[in-house]
Parts: sequence; C-alpha cells; structure tokens
Amino acid sequence: MSDALVFSGVDAYYGDSLVLRDVSFRLRQGRLLGLLGRNGAGKSTCMSVAVGLLAPRRGEIELFSSRVTNFRSEKLARLGIALVPQGRRIFKSLSVGENLAVAQRVPPWARQPPWTREAVFRAFPRLRARETQMAGTLSGGEQQMLAIGRALMSNPRVLLMDEPSEGLAPQIVAEVVTTIGKLKEQGLSIVLVEQNPKLVLSIADDVVILNSGRVAVSGSVEEIRRSELDLREHLGVF
Repeated sequence: MSDALVFSGVDAYYGDSLVLRDVSFRLRQGRLLGLLGRNGAGKSTCMSVAVGLLAPRRGEIELFSSRVTNFRSEKLARLGIALVPQGRRIFKSLSVGENLAVAQRVPPWARQPPWTREAVFRAFPRLRARETQMAGTLSGGEQQMLAIGRALMSNPRVLLMDEPSEGLAPQIVAEVVTTIGKLKEQGLSIVLVEQNPKLVLSIADDVVILNSGRVAVSGSVEEIRRSELDLREHLGVF
C-alpha cells in the first residue's frame, strides 16, 4: 500500500515560536489517519503546512511519492489536497449551490464518477432543500455539511478535516461521522484532526497523537488498543 501524504522531520514556526518539532507521520492511501492532541498541540498547524499555508523551516512533505515541500496552496489544491477548515469558513454571502459551484474541479485522476452538486446533495440531503438559501443563514451542522461538500467538489485525492465535530450537537456529529466513514469506504485518503479520541478511535485506521508540537504516539488503532496506553497523559480526561 502506497503513501498518500508523508511528513518527514517537519519543523514549523509562527514568527520566532517553534510550533512543530521534528514531526513525522504517513497517511496510507485509502486509509483514515486520526490526528489527536490537546488545544495548542500543533494539529491545525500540521494542516496549514500540508495545504501550503505555512512553509516548514525544516523537513519534507510528500504527496503520492512526489516532493511537494514549500509548494503554494493553489498548486497543492491542483495536485489533489482539499481542506475542510476549522470553523467551516464557508462563503456566507453566497447560496449553498454557489458555494459548491465555486469549488468544482474535475481532475484527471477521477477514475470514479466525480463529486458533483447532485452527489453532494445525495450525501447531505439537508443541503438539497437549501440549495438557494444563503449559507450564512444555515445552522452550524448544515454549515459543516456544506464545508465538507465544498471540499469534495474539488474531487480530492487527500481530504484534510480540521475539527469537523466542533460545536455540533451529538446527532449532527453522528451524521458527519457516518459520511466520513462512507468516504473512507470509497477509497479516499483522509486526515481527521480532532480533540475527541472516542470519535477518532471509532473510525480511524491509524492514529498520531501530538503533544507540545511533537509526535508522542503513533500506530494503528489496533496497536494502540492492544498497548493499553493511558491516552489521558497526552489528551487530558475524556
């Protein structure tokens, strides 16, 4: 099984502050990697580096065995990385349909029927009924569904999801998790950034735990369960 995304010895800074320290992990093709850690552990910074919003000071990034270190975000998007950002960041002054339309891309690697507006509406039926509604008037859960759908419209090879359950009611979280599971079943390579370890362990294949900008734990979900590791040491009480 080949690697979809690889971090090798990555250091990243905000100004003079070192935020990521020698971070290494690999997302295997067609698998879901859960990236866990407390607030400030460096999870979102990893996502910023992966999509070209923050350049690493040291280390290498690879995408499907090609070096992409220091590539700009526009080029990485064309190569197949899509981000569902923390806080959703939808275009609130555009309708649901317009949010989806502006993100649409049909790349050369789309072997299966690509994600279209109709495919997104099948995945998120609530959005169909709100196609002409301004995105800023949607509920928090609907905005999260739209953020995921917008990312899928680019037909990515790697989907990065930054705290998709944040601020959502449990029922909506369950719907989002179900959708993520279906995406994994379709062979999409996914990095799921979360603070909720139970959610991640229920759906991920592999897990990386960051602590103070370093990789503290790395392995498959099965390995972590067998190790009987006390995750509270790195994540707090849950």
